[in-house]
Amino acid sequence: MNHLLLIVIVPVVATVIAAHVQYPQQTSLLYPVQSKRIRTQEKIITDCMTVWSEEGHLYYKSQTNDPTVCGIYIISKPEQTVHVYFDYIDVPCNTGGLIAFVDGWELNGQLFPNEQDHPKPMEERFYEICGTKKRKQVYKSSQNAALIQFRVPRRGNGFSFYVSFINNPTPCNILMEGITDIYTLRNYGKPVNCSLTMLNPAQVKILSLGVGLGHGQKRNPTEHETGTIHKCDKRGLPDFVQVGGGDGLGQLSVIDSICGTNSEPEHSVETIMCGVTTVRLVSSGQFHNAVTVAVAPTDGGATPTLVCGQ
Repeated sequence: MNHLLLIVIVPVVATVIAAHVQYPQQTSLLYPVQSKRIRTQEKIITDCMTVWSEEGHLYYKSQTNDPTVCGIYIISKPEQTVHVYFDYIDVPCNTGGLIAFVDGWELNGQLFPNEQDHPKPMEERFYEICGTKKRKQVYKSSQNAALIQFRVPRRGNGFSFYVSFINNPTPCNILMEGITDIYTLRNYGKPVNCSLTMLNPAQVKILSLGVGLGHGQKRNPTEHETGTIHKCDKRGLPDFVQVGGGDGLGQLSVIDSICGTNSEPEHSVETIMCGVTTVRLVSSGQFHNAVTVAVAPTDGGATPTLVCGQ
């Protein structure tokens, strides 16, 4: 599928996120197809690249005939997914105009979540729209991040849409900005890969580990801990946690892969000096896996565990 491609440098996006992302306490919207009673944030999009983290009603109207591809990056809380409903579309196909809803984020041609970690095939993650007919479809993301790419090359054309955040009881892939917090990745006994991805250098500390060996499908309170086992992928073990980073969403240099059961892992902190920091849980479905990590922006005095771009 020849979907739109938006080229944006990752550190720039990370800077915008750090400056603007907040998680307000709001109830979910009701779309016009469900109710006419809507009180929500109104936003006119004027920049080619926008990061949006609230429920609201957004408008875009082209002021030029520029065919540049632009993007609206939407991010919610980790335990939410993103729903988008277009209530107005005036983007004629014959002018080269196009809107694309992306299930995830795309940066420099690389995707979050990547193809191996997303529950849907690639062709089901991109939805293209053009014309003037209003659609009643609600476009839904599988995680807390979604992207609207658009090319509106005729002045006066544009579109508007509602953004709503829906609670997700089983979050798997999580995108986050540069804050200090604690997260638990789980596979819920399924053969899935889950990741926690930060668009900034970060420090990562494993707080508890229950992955693979010694952590069966049925949880046993008397189960003996194995301790933290290192280099699990190289040992041929099917379930493990990777910690690392890269210069893009599709790049991951792994400093270690760990598995086992350990309620009090060693107190080492991994300092990842990369544009993207990732903790990735790989699961075969044979075990109920969980890993709890503390993440924080890098400390200027910390010794790097991994440095990218060298």
